[in-house]
Amino acid sequence: MADGPALKLDGFLPYRLSVLSNAVSRKIAGIYEREFELSVWQWRIIAVLGEREGLTSTEVAHRTLMDKPTVSRAAASLIERGILERHIDSDDRRRAPMRLTEEGQAIYAAVIPRALESERQLLDALSAEEAETLHRLLSRLSAVVSPDSPLWGDE
Repeated sequence: MADGPALKLDGFLPYRLSVLSNAVSRKIAGIYEREFELSVWQWRIIAVLGEREGLTSTEVAHRTLMDKPTVSRAAASLIERGILERHIDSDDRRRAPMRLTEEGQAIYAAVIPRALESERQLLDALSAEEAETLHRLLSRLSAVVSPDSPLWGDE
C-alpha cells in the first residue's frame, strides 16, 4: 500500500453520492423496466422531453450529463418503438429536435405518478426542514462541480 492519506470509500462523499444515486435510480428503474420495457437511459430521455419537447440529442445529453452516443442509441431505439420522433429542422438541417409521440406521452404520464411516489417515500425519511436543507445543499454542491453550467433549474 502507498504511504500517505488512506481513502475510506464508505466515508468518501463522491463515492457515497454515486452509490446513493445508483441505488435511487435502480429503485425507480424497476417501475419503467417492468411495466414499459425501458432502460434508465430511455426513461431519462422521455422524462426530459416530457418536460421540454423539441430538444436535440446534444441538448438532452447536456441536460442529463449522459454521453452523446448513449443518448443517440437510446433515442434511436425509442424512435424504432414509436415512442419518440425526430424531425430535421428546416432552417438548420444539422438540428434534429425530438418529440414524444402520443404513445411516448402516455408512458410519460403513466410513470410520473409512480416516480413522484418514489420521491415521496425517500423524502418521508426526512423532516420538511431536512428536505429543504438537502435541496439547498445539493444546489450548492452542484455549483461547485458545474459552476459554468447549472445542473438543474433551481439555481
